Amino acid sequence: MAANKAEIPTVQELVQKACEVFKGQFGGQPEKASCAPGRVNLIGEHTDYNDGFVFPMALPLVTVMVGRRTDSGKCRVLTLAEAVDDPKYVEFPVPSAEEPLEKGTPKWANYVKGVVANFIGTVYSFDAVIITSVPIGGGVSSSASIEVATYTFLDQLDPAAADNVSKKDKALACQKAEHVYAGMPCGIMDQFISMMGDEGHALLIDCRSMTSRLVPLSDPSVVVLVTNSNVKHELTGSEYPTRRRQCETAAQLMGKQSLREATEKDLEEHKDKLNEETYRRVRHVIREIARTEEAATALENNNYKRFGELMVESHNSLRDDYEVSCPELDQLVEAALEVKGVYGSRMTGGGFGGCTVTLLHKNSIDKALEHVQMRYKGVPTFYVCAASSGAHPLCL
Repeated sequence: MAANKAEIPTVQELVQKACEVFKGQFGGQPEKASCAPGRVNLIGEHTDYNDGFVFPMALPLVTVMVGRRTDSGKCRVLTLAEAVDDPKYVEFPVPSAEEPLEKGTPKWANYVKGVVANFIGTVYSFDAVIITSVPIGGGVSSSASIEVATYTFLDQLDPAAADNVSKKDKALACQKAEHVYAGMPCGIMDQFISMMGDEGHALLIDCRSMTSRLVPLSDPSVVVLVTNSNVKHELTGSEYPTRRRQCETAAQLMGKQSLREATEKDLEEHKDKLNEETYRRVRHVIREIARTEEAATALENNNYKRFGELMVESHNSLRDDYEVSCPELDQLVEAALEVKGVYGSRMTGGGFGGCTVTLLHKNSIDKALEHVQMRYKGVPTFYVCAASSGAHPLCL
């Protein structure tokens, strides 16, 4: 059976489709376009909201937004994403201090509304079409890619704002959009990497200082394989906020601003004050922060063997201590690790479904795809990826 390897559409193909639909929906041609990637986190999971380190790379899977400024006083948006809730078309007024934007249904539109509401600059009314190759609910940050694509699009309607606001502040505005309008208390990683990613590099982000550094990931013999389990997760449920609360409560108990400041020694000293579940949650975070720093150093030294070992340690910790994996993800990781030439594999993203990320030698790709497909009980989708660029405007 042929492996289900996804052909990733080019940005130009996405733009062409969106422009055709725009013409049919709104008449005339769009004048501005933007592109923002999804991401895969190589290591550093559930550390971002604990002020830790994360180590993502931008993917060639992207959200594209095409459109034009209007004088209608309304923002009119059509999405071509099939996996989101209906209706696929929305219109809402340009917000003002007297009439702020209300979140509501459909859910997908809240990501756009949130960015419009938090844009640093003047928001003009517009017509737009959104198209994406980022799998929705796959743990590769489709939400941040739509937020950052929207922000980058709005930037082009107000060029003065585009030049005067830092990428960091733009990413923070997108994060606020997700907190307030989508109801997801996410960390900063997803918006940061979508805004700041660079071709041929992963990005080590310090979520405490909000600083980052690019680490080369351009060795042609090494490939990143993203495998979608095609098991969906709804993270706005109780699981994510519960874990975040456990971490924050434990940090307070230890007299720390966040778990970034805590050591394993601190954890052992307070063990009797924590229930067993919270103890394991905290242990994961403290160790994962250390693993992520070490992994960045390993990658800088082209030590793929050590990087892979750290990926596996990360997965086991997410499975056993943080308890955010699921049988499907465990199965995908186990299958990948059975293939010669695979350095490491782990679940990535929030968990409870979504994707795994695997680092492997390029000569092992076909074997890995075939073996994982054979061993996995579900239907996986494979994306063979290189580290890609962050958000940018597109010329039409």
